Amino acid sequence: MTKQNIFKPFPQPISFKRMIGPSFIILAFGLGSGELILWPYLAANYGLGIVWAALLGLSCQYFINMEIERYALVRGESVFVGLSRRLPLISYWFIISTFVGFGLPGIIAAAAQSLSLAFGIDQYRWLAVGLLILCGLILSSGKSVYGLMEKLTKYVILISVGMLLVLVFLIFRVEHAIEFAQGLIGIGPNYSFIPAGISLATFLAAFAYSGAGGNLNLAQSIYIKEKGYGMGAYSQKISGLFREGKIDDSIKLSGENFSSTADNMKRFNSWWKKIGLEHALVFWFLGFIAMALLMILSYGSTFGAAGNAQGIAFIQNQASHVASVLGAPLGLGLLVIIGLLLSQTQLGILDSTSRIMSENAALLQIGKDKKKPVHLSRFYYMFVWAQIAFGCLLFIFNFSEPKQLIVLGAIINAWAMIVHIALVFYLNHKELAKEFRPKMWRKIVITLVFIIFLSFGFFTLWSNFFK
Repeated sequence: MTKQNIFKPFPQPISFKRMIGPSFIILAFGLGSGELILWPYLAANYGLGIVWAALLGLSCQYFINMEIERYALVRGESVFVGLSRRLPLISYWFIISTFVGFGLPGIIAAAAQSLSLAFGIDQYRWLAVGLLILCGLILSSGKSVYGLMEKLTKYVILISVGMLLVLVFLIFRVEHAIEFAQGLIGIGPNYSFIPAGISLATFLAAFAYSGAGGNLNLAQSIYIKEKGYGMGAYSQKISGLFREGKIDDSIKLSGENFSSTADNMKRFNSWWKKIGLEHALVFWFLGFIAMALLMILSYGSTFGAAGNAQGIAFIQNQASHVASVLGAPLGLGLLVIIGLLLSQTQLGILDSTSRIMSENAALLQIGKDKKKPVHLSRFYYMFVWAQIAFGCLLFIFNFSEPKQLIVLGAIINAWAMIVHIALVFYLNHKELAKEFRPKMWRKIVITLVFIIFLSFGFFTLWSNFFK
């Protein structure tokens, strides 16, 4: 590793059961944006011929996330710490791009609109304000913020996906499975791969949100560090604002070093196989199942219905269809499920973005001495409540159309992803010893992923602003 005079042993791998957790959090981000809103919106309007793109986007993000996890596993620190060593001013980019990309409260606006439809509330923006404040209070209440997030996310996702599975089973027809299978190879109703007239901005937004999207992917390095993966076992955690005692805990952001012995290499390989399996099962497989269920539900209940293209009106059409076929309680239940999943997503986004911005603000404060302890909790809660205040301000001034906010944020985040894919690739080759770097086939995959996102990004800009 690096030439430091203090080395710690690479920790023994924990059981696979104990390892499960971080991927649930990053999966929740995707469920609340791409999987729950954008891909079902596209399925409602254009059919299932775009399934291939949803699967491709999810698969791209699997490989992106694994390279982010690789760094944190080996170094026991977030990618932000490593990048700030090489590029000291890069922290400004991460703070600005994260706040701009995710400060727009499209997710919570969609949650409030869904719950308002369920309970007959006229002004959903005021409900959105209340939900934002509630998210802030929840994040401020846990003894360990990560532990709280992991528990909440597991329960909400497992219960919600289970209920969605029941709903899909009740409205499912054989032709839905056939059309979904055709969509995997780009065959749609009267088109191949990309339907005529589709909004490329919305398509790029959905592709970017096939998973977390934007800088949220980078938060995976923070979550697996706090979970105690690899050298992250030596890291410290952010405590709750309202816990007993003080919140000015001094946290060292930099990781620890270990020697490249055969025993440590064996332990790393064991960790790497397990985290690859954990992320494949939870993020990729469960994520694809959830995506498939939501797209089939949307297609089977709303395709061809009037008004689908207006905002997130397809959700109301979806609930109306379920209510007419299966009964009013299930139609109401669908709206509530969507509202809860979206609220959970907003909670996770607030947590992750605040972690990202607080770490980068702290790195700017401490400068070159990355081993200097910093009061991270203060930065964290400052960014949590700053984002809440910004979102509430937008709602007060009636800037609250959910789909518009989500698409705008997603385009910004797609470009943020283009930047961080290149940065993490660079970081792993500069900071990690040769034996811990990605193999050649992974380098090729990441290069192709970068080209895909870059091509989509430029094509969207051209079609929307220069054509």
